[in-house]
Amino acid sequence: MSTVELHWFKSSYSDSSNGNDCIEVAPTPTTIHIRDSKHADGARLAVAPATWTAFVTYASRNA
Repeated sequence: MSTVELHWFKSSYSDSSNGNDCIEVAPTPTTIHIRDSKHADGARLAVAPATWTAFVTYASRNA
């Protein structure tokens, strides 16, 4: 899948004083794509949905 076809969004929990200081995600059935909102054309990370779920669970418990 081309990154042009991805639908990127920011978390509704993003509450930084600077609205651009967050990550954006673009989920697909087999991969969760992650990028820095300040550098949309920069490096990206792609993980399996189970890995993303584990990360979000960990982050929500340790925030």
